[in-house]
Parts: sequence; C-alpha cells; structure tokens
Amino acid sequence: MKCSIQDCPGQYEEKKMAHTVRHHGHLVVIDGVPAEVCSACGDVLLKPETVRRIEAILRAAGEPDRTAPVYEYA
Repeated sequence: MKCSIQDCPGQYEEKKMAHTVRHHGHLVVIDGVPAEVCSACGDVLLKPETVRRIEAILRAAGEPDRTAPVYEYA
C-alpha cells in the first residue's frame, strides 16, 4: 500500500518493531509488534487488533521480561 503521507514515494511494508509508550508514569517498550512501516519516511500504521493487544498487555502488565537503561536528553 502507498504511504499516506503527502508526497512520500514509499510503500508500507509489514515489519516487527519495538513500540514505546508511557504507562502510569513508566516508560514501557513492547518488542515484536507487527506494523506497517513506510519504506521511505518510516511512518507507522498499527492495525486495530494490534492496538487492542497492546492495550491488553498494558492492563495486565506484571514484571517486565527484561529491563533497559533510560537516559534523559538534557
């Protein structure tokens, strides 16, 4: 599918990505999220069922599978 960003010549390609979100004041990264990503500009589209699954993961969030350092840009 052609990218929805005006004048972008790219096409959306199915990929797995890391999705980052703030949840209850914490930075959460969900790895392996299926998404449509533009080959030219990097625009990301998530299907409604993917968004619902991310929301379910956040609602049921327990201990993370792994942790990573987070640095503040100053």
